[in-house]
Amino acid sequence: MRGRQLRLLPLLFVITCAFVHIACGQQEVLNGQLQRHEAQQAPELQLEHPKPVSHIGIPNDERRASDSREANGAPLVEEALALLRSLEVHRDGFPMTKKGSSLFGGIFYYAKEAFVLLFMKDAPQEEESKTSNVRATVDPKLLTAVELLKAASDQGHAEAGNILGDLNFWGNFSYPQNYSEALNRYSAASLKGNTAAQHMLGFLYGTGFGGAVVQDQAKSLLYHTFAALSGETRSEMTVAFRHYTGIATPRNCDEAVFYYKRVADKAVQYFRSGPPGGRALVKDSYRLSDDDGGVYGEGASVVSSGINANRGSPSTESQASMDDVLEYLDLMSRKGDLKATFGLGKLYYDGSRVLRQNYRRAKTYFMIVAKRYWGKDGKIIAGGGPGIEKLASKAAGYLGRMFLRGEGVEQNFDKALIWFRRGLANGDSLCQYSMGLMFLNGLSLPKDPLRAADYFKAAADQDFAPAQVRFGALLLDQGDVQVATKYFELAARHGNIEAFYFLAEISNQGIGRDQSCGVATTYYKIVAEKAEAIHSSFPEANHAYESGDRDFALATYMMAAEQGYETAQANVAYILDHKESWLSTNVFSRLRNARQYDSRLQALALIYWTRSAKQSNVDSMVKMGDYYLAGLGSDPDSEKAAACYQTAAEFQQSAQALWNLGWMHENGVGVEQDFHLAKRFYDQALETNSEAYLPVTLSLLKLRMRSFWNTVTHGRVKSIQSEPVVKKEWSVREWIHNFLAEDQSYYNELDDDDLSDPNGQEGMPGGDEYYDDLDGGMMESLIIIGLAATLAFLMFYRQQRQLNHQRAAEQQRNAGGNAAGEAGRPAVPGQQPDGGFFPPPGDPDFNRWVAGAVAH
Repeated sequence: MRGRQLRLLPLLFVITCAFVHIACGQQEVLNGQLQRHEAQQAPELQLEHPKPVSHIGIPNDERRASDSREANGAPLVEEALALLRSLEVHRDGFPMTKKGSSLFGGIFYYAKEAFVLLFMKDAPQEEESKTSNVRATVDPKLLTAVELLKAASDQGHAEAGNILGDLNFWGNFSYPQNYSEALNRYSAASLKGNTAAQHMLGFLYGTGFGGAVVQDQAKSLLYHTFAALSGETRSEMTVAFRHYTGIATPRNCDEAVFYYKRVADKAVQYFRSGPPGGRALVKDSYRLSDDDGGVYGEGASVVSSGINANRGSPSTESQASMDDVLEYLDLMSRKGDLKATFGLGKLYYDGSRVLRQNYRRAKTYFMIVAKRYWGKDGKIIAGGGPGIEKLASKAAGYLGRMFLRGEGVEQNFDKALIWFRRGLANGDSLCQYSMGLMFLNGLSLPKDPLRAADYFKAAADQDFAPAQVRFGALLLDQGDVQVATKYFELAARHGNIEAFYFLAEISNQGIGRDQSCGVATTYYKIVAEKAEAIHSSFPEANHAYESGDRDFALATYMMAAEQGYETAQANVAYILDHKESWLSTNVFSRLRNARQYDSRLQALALIYWTRSAKQSNVDSMVKMGDYYLAGLGSDPDSEKAAACYQTAAEFQQSAQALWNLGWMHENGVGVEQDFHLAKRFYDQALETNSEAYLPVTLSLLKLRMRSFWNTVTHGRVKSIQSEPVVKKEWSVREWIHNFLAEDQSYYNELDDDDLSDPNGQEGMPGGDEYYDDLDGGMMESLIIIGLAATLAFLMFYRQQRQLNHQRAAEQQRNAGGNAAGEAGRPAVPGQQPDGGFFPPPGDPDFNRWVAGAVAH
């Protein structure tokens, strides 16, 4: 009994640790949501159209002021908002801990998951009882605020109805979610022209989220169009994407470019509204499946196999790699390696998904490098080591940039100018570009566009993208469209937002080239999606997903997916595809039947796999084929599945798709059964991804057995065959040339080893082994020479015979002409009349001549 208790102690310890961790994580979620709530209340950038309403149910200052002037019930709304601000932002759900790379981290992760699964999951409740239970725990202030908002909405205040819709949809401040009530509130606010409510109605009809309405893409497009025409940025993105891809409407490039241009104009305005050089655009959109090595796992997905096999996932391997890199660089920096010190500074300056930006630490590392080359008076310190001048100049460029933009330090143009001038001495591109900005904008320097252009060109020639854009813009102002376009295209290779915007404008207006609506739409879409901060909620969605609040994450990812973000579309499909493990059922609470619930999610997943695949996601294309093959979300269609696999297998990008095609040809599913073609696809899968050796080998073994049986039983399926060798017909000249080339290559391949004794003794040319090697070659040569000589003799003999026949004919003609002239000449005794010495046949003397000849 005591031993049994001892065995339970480790389990109890792990469970206790997991419970403490969950409690701490829940507090972090609340703190993070409160910080996001406070951040969303901060004054926002004044754009042409205000930023969309935040998800917490409180409008921004501009929209609230507008409604207070135009609608009744404004005092009630102000009182309700004051009560809401006094509440703490709260959402249900437990945080999701990422699995650590160490053994203890893995054990802790699975213990926590088991604890939540066994002890923290409640039994499903009916909607009404669950709502009543939650209402009993709602803060009285929140209930008072809701009553005030209802009263204001009844008096015609549009924003009050939108706030009520947000409270019911998002469930903020612990308010119970009710998607039907949210739909009603949004509908009422939409009738009064509230664009945020119109956007939410378009989202609900487009996705069927929450089960409040059945999907209706036509109504969704209608509501989004109303909101987009009124300046709702999120709806502008959605309408543009629908016209771009043809969702619920025929594809219309003109409409797509119209709406994408409106968003792109806002995006560029947002970018240029920042410090000199533009705002730093943080990319928060990434694929959740990449954390697991792709949709099919590490080594099986396109993103982690083949040419991408060495890429680590962003949150697991990359996190471990980043920790290792930081530790290594820190160690080398302490030993005096300035390259490592500069690398640390750049890592902290740029930041990444797994490493937050830290300007103060970046400045510290940059200063360490700069002080090793310049003294306090700016004089160069000798003996700094080889290459230190280039490294110090790069550090000076970043230090000047931080003072120029006020990043981590107080903005100071004079100090920035000092650092830029130091870096100019060694031709640093960042310093050249920054000096151009200061001359162009007159920052501590007189405005001088000509000198600015010189600095921009010097930096652009070093392939510095921002300088290429600025120099191209100056050339465009001068009318040199061709050269300006060249610089924009160079900068676009580095993903510069302004470069894509200029290229979009040139293509849309046909400046210096033919007008192209398709190219302009593509560029405008890229520009619009780079400015995530003005219309998307990726940071909130990512945080909710990592915290375990999958409903909130799914809704926010869906909104971004409707706007056309491929990464969001892949994330929604990935979440729905894995719904059986953790997705709560309250998202589609109206779907009581389990089978109906599953089919609804599968249909949604297929929609987003399809949209992601159309934007060149190969793994999504393969997954789309899986859904058609298995009949998930649609009727089974093996032909469509084969078409998806064939598209994904083009250029041998997906080994999974190639293997699937081999399986389909082996079994005749959706395609004609062909063992030979199946083998070719299996072989190509192995060529594409060497990690597929085991499954491909097993498949080939089974395939060969089936092919052999098919051959011996004379089956109708085409068996595996050897590839036929096509022989080329050679001319005589080609035959002789190839023969001599092969003979020459044979002798060229002979080296000293071929003439040496295998026992280590040097062989002597002319020895037995030498003749043994040459016997075959000499015999072939002699035979060829003999045949050639015989052919030459026969040709000579034939020619001589022809000459003799010609001479005999001429002699006969000459003899006939001379007989008449010599008739009176005396004959030689015994000579024939024609001058011959032998009697002709039939002459009496012929027999005697023959007898005499025989006798002799």
